[in-house]
Amino acid sequence: MRAQFVLSEIGVGLRRNLTMTFAVIVSVALSLALAGGSWLAREQVSSMKGYWYDKVQVSIFLCNKADGTETANCSKGAVTQEQMDQIEADLKKLPVVDKIYKETPQEAYKHYKEQFAGQPGADLITPDQMQYSFRVKLKDPTQFQVISSAFDGRPGVQSVQDQRKLLDNLFGLLNGMTIVALAVLAFMLTVAMLLIVNTVRVSAFSRRRETSIMRLVGASSFYIQMPFIMEAALAGLIGGVVACVMLLVGRYYLIDAGLGLAQKVQLIHFLGWGDVIKVLPLVLVVGILMPALAAFIALRKYLKV
Repeated sequence: MRAQFVLSEIGVGLRRNLTMTFAVIVSVALSLALAGGSWLAREQVSSMKGYWYDKVQVSIFLCNKADGTETANCSKGAVTQEQMDQIEADLKKLPVVDKIYKETPQEAYKHYKEQFAGQPGADLITPDQMQYSFRVKLKDPTQFQVISSAFDGRPGVQSVQDQRKLLDNLFGLLNGMTIVALAVLAFMLTVAMLLIVNTVRVSAFSRRRETSIMRLVGASSFYIQMPFIMEAALAGLIGGVVACVMLLVGRYYLIDAGLGLAQKVQLIHFLGWGDVIKVLPLVLVVGILMPALAAFIALRKYLKV
């Protein structure tokens, strides 16, 4: 009998405040979808870091005859064969080095033409302007300083470059976008909580007569509060389900179909369906608990039971 009464009160409350309940569902759905999207974006950035940092290389560019006196190390002209052999031998002795690839000027020019084919000014570079270089893959990409201190400034070495610096700029941008998304998320959650509290208060005010009667006949505080809490939890559950659908559709549209980033940007290892599905239970749990907790806090202050 009590369960039937609670369920009937939930139905009454939802019908009386249909517009505000709908607003709660929409705000909760948007907030949770943004929360899940922000979490997945952070996981994507972490996955990309692990993938790309494992592939980054240190490039040691050697002097060529076109450098002239522009670089102090190259003031004596192009790198000699003896210097080149010594650099390669020293690289092989370092324990942090995993693999070494030597690129000739002809190979560098070929790669340049492939990369910048059809772009204005691409023909201004000639093969004799290219240089020898060593592409070094480290066992630990964070040990760049070992290579830099050993070879930067040596005769025949024009410069030592770490590809991690380029990736750090990219990941810094992505992390910044994630922080902005989290800020928007905090705002949306605040709006959702205010809407829930306001909806619960309006519902409680519209049923103040029933509440007074229940109080007079000795109903417990929990029994009086339960219909209101369940209303908020049900609205949150519906919002959570909508958020889950939005996350699934968003992943399908962005990566598999629609924009089709998986086919267009094959250099990035995107998160799979399993990663998205793991987030959905958390979205549903938060969708239920957040409105229920907001309703409980609002009722303790408003009903004073």
